[in-house]
Amino acid sequence: MKPVVLDTNILLDIFVFNDERAINLKQAIVDGTIQALASQKTLVEFADVISRPLFKLDETTQAAILDQWQSLAQHHDDSNLATAPWKCQDPDDQIFLDLAYQFRPAILISKDNALLHIASRAAQEEILITNDYNAFRL
Repeated sequence: MKPVVLDTNILLDIFVFNDERAINLKQAIVDGTIQALASQKTLVEFADVISRPLFKLDETTQAAILDQWQSLAQHHDDSNLATAPWKCQDPDDQIFLDLAYQFRPAILISKDNALLHIASRAAQEEILITNDYNAFRL
């Protein structure tokens, strides 16, 4: 099974919003039937986003969400990641692209248009970039 990289928006759907579209994905991560990847930079990005006032999460809830994701994801050192040959328009999303590139063939699940825009080029390097929450089943 291909490793899966989840961008921050997908993590929000799983851990903050409990989006029903992400139920099967979350269950596969919890069960360990998919290899979900994270790196220090992706964790920092997620922690930054969930700390924003928009989400109205207190520090205890933020810590619990981050701890849950950290306990489920397989961690990788950012300093050893290969750089993807494509640059994402949003620099905050580049780390997700680089992580998927390092572990290709891989799946990057994202709702971010800047990442989805790269999908056809990434497919040539065996990276599926998609907004399909069930792509891990492919």
